[in-house]
Amino acid sequence: MKLFMLKSRDRKAWQTLLIVLIISFSSAFAQQPDPPGQVKNPAEAVNQAYLFAHMIHKDYGRLYYTVSLDGLHWKSLNNQQRVFNDYKGHPDICKGHDGRYYIVGNQSDASLQINIWVSSDLITWEKFGSYTPDLKTTPDYGYALQRLGAPKLYYDESTKQYILTWHTPHKEGSKEDPERYWASQRTLYVLSKDLKTFSDHPTRLFDWDMGTIDVFIRKVGNQYFAILKDETYPTLYWPTGKTIRIARAASLTGPYSEPSAPISPNFREAPMLIPSPDNKIWYVYYEQYPGVSYGLSIADNLNGPWYQASGYTFFSDWDKYSMPKSVRHGCMITISRDEYNKLVEHFGIEK
Repeated sequence: MKLFMLKSRDRKAWQTLLIVLIISFSSAFAQQPDPPGQVKNPAEAVNQAYLFAHMIHKDYGRLYYTVSLDGLHWKSLNNQQRVFNDYKGHPDICKGHDGRYYIVGNQSDASLQINIWVSSDLITWEKFGSYTPDLKTTPDYGYALQRLGAPKLYYDESTKQYILTWHTPHKEGSKEDPERYWASQRTLYVLSKDLKTFSDHPTRLFDWDMGTIDVFIRKVGNQYFAILKDETYPTLYWPTGKTIRIARAASLTGPYSEPSAPISPNFREAPMLIPSPDNKIWYVYYEQYPGVSYGLSIADNLNGPWYQASGYTFFSDWDKYSMPKSVRHGCMITISRDEYNKLVEHFGIEK
């Protein structure tokens, strides 16, 4: 009897051990892999820190800061208060020809004046100038409405010039067809060497006849990429509507290719592009509007393929990236660890 009892206990012990092992292995494999592009030692990161300059849902068009050390997990600065009261617009920042930062914006889509501020530290901004395009002078687009939205700025090191882009419509919306206004948006641009003088007239960026907004340009290797929002309403006959897509060109002003297949679901806008800490992976963020959530698509080159990471669910065991709930669209840029530290020291960071 004693021998039988011992064997019974042994069997139960083995059963318990087996269950523990199964749970351990299941837990190990249940956790999906983290996004690529990260580094184990922060000192080894090529891109050490990131700044997200954005607006918030309750204070649309004003300037707020959120920062990250890995491009995936973001924390608000300044107790989620404005960081520069004079700014108004859809925040877009670029590093310019002189190593300083430039930000562009406008008061509203009805205001044609694009305002430009400059900063050496991303903390103190001063007015640099402004530009007011004569939209009626755009070749083959003289019927444009006198409106512009979301100006964006990029300095092209190869050609030593800035490209300033924005979107302009040519049809009013109607009660029967309010989307006609958005489908009529076209992306225009001007060039500048110093942000003091600009091209003689705005020019359409794309040859193809398709609604586009929120367009910005980046050069990677020998190719230029225009990251854009397809602004046609999605239907069975236009399934790419309201998605983020990418066009390519051999030169800054094109001609650009037909845009790629979507890299986001429908009803996404305000894309932002950053390289990963190891500089080998691309992260494209975009907003599910109006202020519902943020998505993240990932690829190892801008030609794709892309996949969408899980995040912004506020469940820690599911999120591969995280942001404060209040953020709306703006821009993301890489910054140095020293710049990050100074921003945190000056504004304070959420705990």
